[in-house]
Amino acid sequence: MMNTQIVLNFLVFADKIANGSLQNELLADSKALGFQAVEIRREYFKDIKKEIPLIKEEASRLNLTLFYSVPDEVYVAGNINPNLKEYIQEAKAMGVKQIKWNIGDFKGELHTTELKALVDSGVGITIENDQTQTSGTIAAIKKYMTAVKTTDLGIGYVYDLGNWRFVGEDEVKAAAELAEYVHYIHVKDVRYENDQPQATGLDHGVIDWRKVLGILPANLPIAIEYPTNTNEEILEAKSLLEEEVK
Repeated sequence: MMNTQIVLNFLVFADKIANGSLQNELLADSKALGFQAVEIRREYFKDIKKEIPLIKEEASRLNLTLFYSVPDEVYVAGNINPNLKEYIQEAKAMGVKQIKWNIGDFKGELHTTELKALVDSGVGITIENDQTQTSGTIAAIKKYMTAVKTTDLGIGYVYDLGNWRFVGEDEVKAAAELAEYVHYIHVKDVRYENDQPQATGLDHGVIDWRKVLGILPANLPIAIEYPTNTNEEILEAKSLLEEEVK
């Protein structure tokens, strides 16, 4: 029986993408590994106009739920990024359930009308703690999500477990302070090389990820999100997560 809560973010296929694989070709591999949901990455497209309909068709054939990770920001110099409409159109064309951005340069004004037009598209919108001091700290996420909560926008927050180490903050403290906003979780472990954080597989680093999942809300989608070299590494993470979320 497949666990519908666990998502496969295509960062796991970084090597295959680098060697020429297309994301639509990796959907069947994901299904064969036991996943019912995957996260497409915009930076992995080679010819986005050709690949989007192929992803839509293949995901529909395999009955896969799609998430969409877009490495761009909601705010540029305090204003709404004009590219967001295009990303929403891409998401709708693929049949995506939820899209993810970074906050970017939020100066305190939400630009509610412009955001509501995006929210009303029918694609779920979330933001993530990235690896920058601008929009990857506890303070930055709390500031933005507190502002969002005063509206009916319904924008959610993606808690990225490993990214806290890249901005010098504590993932357990972050989970406790931000749990109320979390709609989706990205998991990776972190090890250190020459005192620098490096993403690695669960139980291969220093993070107590089980403790963090115990703090965060249950029954949310959880994505495996770090580069892997083999299917065995993916299945190891999947098995570990299934033990925690069964």
